[in-house]
Parts: sequence; C-alpha cells; structure tokens
Amino acid sequence: MSTDGQPHILAIGGGSFVRDDRGGITPSPLLRYACDLTGQDRPRLCFLTTAMGDSAEIVSRFYAAFSTLDAEVSHLAVFPMPNVADMREHLLSQDLIYVSGGSVANLMALWQVHGIGEIMREAWHEGVVLSGQSAGALCWHMGGNTDSYGPELQAFTGGLGLLPYSCGVHYDSEPQRRPLLQRLVGEGALPGGYAADEDTALHYVGTEFVQAVTFTDGKGAYRIDADGPGRVKETPIDPRLLTRD
Repeated sequence: MSTDGQPHILAIGGGSFVRDDRGGITPSPLLRYACDLTGQDRPRLCFLTTAMGDSAEIVSRFYAAFSTLDAEVSHLAVFPMPNVADMREHLLSQDLIYVSGGSVANLMALWQVHGIGEIMREAWHEGVVLSGQSAGALCWHMGGNTDSYGPELQAFTGGLGLLPYSCGVHYDSEPQRRPLLQRLVGEGALPGGYAADEDTALHYVGTEFVQAVTFTDGKGAYRIDADGPGRVKETPIDPRLLTRD
C-alpha cells in the first residue's frame, strides 16, 4: 500500500514494458514509477491478465518481466477457476495491482461475475496503488473507446468509475482513437477526461489528476472537455520526463 495513505491510480496509455536484448520484455520506467508510488523497498505486486484470458504464456512472460523488479510478485487468474482461495484477502494484501491490456469488455464482465470490481474499489480506498495499460487503464474510468467488439473502435461506458472521467489510450498510435473519443465527449456519451500517448501515463491521487509522466521525448497527454453542443476542447498536458535508469 502507498505509505502516504492516499489512493493512487496510474493509467498507462501504452508502454508498460520495453523489449530487452534477448527478445523478452522488461518493465518500463512507467511501471517503476508505479512501484515508487507504493513507497515500499520491496512492494507486493499482483498482476491480472483477465483481459487476455489468463493465457499461460502471457502469465509466464509477465513473471519473467517482473522478476527484474525488486518486488514480491504474484498473479490473480479466474480461468479455469480463481487461483487463490480468497481473492479479496489476496488483493487487499498487495502494495500494487497491475492490470494488463486486452479486451476491456470481457475484463469487466468477468470482474463482475467474480466480484473483483468491488474488491478493487475497496483496495483503492485502502491505499493499494492501482495501475494498468489500455484495458487496464480504461477500467478505472467511466469509459473510453475500445476494440473489444471488433477492429472498428466503439464506445465503452462500463468502467468501474473510480475516476469520474473518460480515458483515451494509444492516443497517438491508433488513428481512430482521438476523433472517436472527442466525438463521444462532444455528444455527451462520455464525460470529459484525459488521454495519453504511447509511453505515457496519467497519475491520479484520489479522483484528482496530478500529472502525466513519460519516458520518451515528444510524447503527450491531453485534457478533453465538451465545449458547447457537439464541440470539444483538447488541452495539451506536458508530461514529466522519467529517466530510463
């Protein structure tokens, strides 16, 4: 849990991991920043790959990647059944929970079936740092846009709503993302919110956005607000540049 007792969320637009010299993946500075938010020298880190169907290959890759961190790593799976006896006890005992990308629609459906969404809400209130990329960023917000339903992006409005905003992910790398999010906010289908380019994350304390962080020069974050009927105002946010060390 965070040592300051505050509820932190780090929503990552893309870039949680980077390729290493052996063709594997290793945590990027964004995930190291998430670990730092816990204030623990050796944080307890639990990852969830529900949005990827708890693929054994993905789980194995994540364990290999997280092994490079000085952390006590575990995972929570729901396929073919929960892998821990008490999901609530396990999640509430963590310092950091990381949720992978994948299908946010399937993620939220399965979390509802297993009661994980309410446990996440409790963990957040208790000071467990919550993080995730793409689907794992959208889930904490009211919604955003998603390819969960097919290659043509569609609105997603079924987030947990811990953060009362819309969220844009992969904002500079997938051409449909920006115009669709702006249209949804302009039409009132989604509330105003925040968006992040690749290699960039949005940091909230409680429900307040405090800063964006990135590890790549030239990347950005954005505030998106309705600006009259059918109109949207997009305000750039300069992220804090993290070191790669």
